[in-house]
Amino acid sequence: MRAILSRGLSRRFAPRATFARGFSGSADETYEFEIGRPYKTHKLDLDVSDTKVTATKSEMMEYYRLMVFYRRFEIVADTLYKQRLIRGFCHLYDGQEAVVIGMEAALKEGDSCITSYREHCHQISRGDTAGRVMAELLGRATGSSGGKGGSMHLYRPQNNFYGGNGIVGAQVPLGTGVAFAHKYRNDGGVCVSAYGDGAANQGQIYEAMNMAALWDLPAIFLCENNEFGMGTATHRASAAYEFYKRGDYIPGIWLDGMDVLATKKGFEIAAAHARSGKPIVVEASTYRYHGHSMSDPGTSYRTRDDVTNVRRERDCIDQTKNRILEAGWATAADLKKIDKQVRAEVDEAVEFAKNSPLPQLTELESHMYTHPYLPRMVREGL
Repeated sequence: MRAILSRGLSRRFAPRATFARGFSGSADETYEFEIGRPYKTHKLDLDVSDTKVTATKSEMMEYYRLMVFYRRFEIVADTLYKQRLIRGFCHLYDGQEAVVIGMEAALKEGDSCITSYREHCHQISRGDTAGRVMAELLGRATGSSGGKGGSMHLYRPQNNFYGGNGIVGAQVPLGTGVAFAHKYRNDGGVCVSAYGDGAANQGQIYEAMNMAALWDLPAIFLCENNEFGMGTATHRASAAYEFYKRGDYIPGIWLDGMDVLATKKGFEIAAAHARSGKPIVVEASTYRYHGHSMSDPGTSYRTRDDVTNVRRERDCIDQTKNRILEAGWATAADLKKIDKQVRAEVDEAVEFAKNSPLPQLTELESHMYTHPYLPRMVREGL
């Protein structure tokens, strides 16, 4: 099996995983599970009424491990921010882990992805290490962007991940351009452009959808609907909040983004449609446990009970754990061992970041010009 976390790169401080995109598990033991929240479609001529999905033991164990790793990474980032070791903006992904894991399981080598500023887990899923990502959050020279980008500006073009973008919704036209590149090169790839329900009202998204429909681009427009855009519930900010229908003339599919198996199967449907040369909108129904950013307590527009109820009834880690136990693939003690290993790996990543040097002051002048020999110029006067 091909590991998406390594892809021939160093895996130091990354989750020790054998997670592979679209793998079948071959001789691995399989089990049939029930999807609790059925798919909904818009102008998609497919029967998606089947709520059964088959998964293998190795697949489910890897999903569990990655979810626990991503959850732990984000919780530790929260602690480091409160200790003032992480500065600036910081947007956490805990609660939404099943979306990125299910999506990556369905995609193929060479497919592209671009997202907004809630992207730490996306960066790791695209082959970067947890140590490098954590170092970037702490502004260290060993970070993914040399310590100069911070939480919102992660980037890994060598693995077709194009950010980490700070401007709300601006990544979608860029991702549509990447989809155009896939078509132009005829390489069979698709591009997922992810955005939130808050960004879903940005006009540039619909301009991009229009171009994708006109030019038959292999584009997947992913709305990660976590129910709140900054501090406002979707029903208060959007007159029409069935986001999978927002493409109008573009087909759409709604899926349960808190269910990793439902997400994987839904993305397999979406990716097959996009590879045929037609764009599609995917709405993943999910939930963020933290506030919009670290400056948002997340409880002024919802109660703590609201968050607790989602954790109790819909949490992606608990659901995956229960499925593993149901299939008899591991015991609660086995899963506790994984939890403990993950904590140690994240702690190791934090130590790597803390012990890494700050960028040199000369870095203030780097990456300003594309040509290294351009003279330094200071603009004086008008």
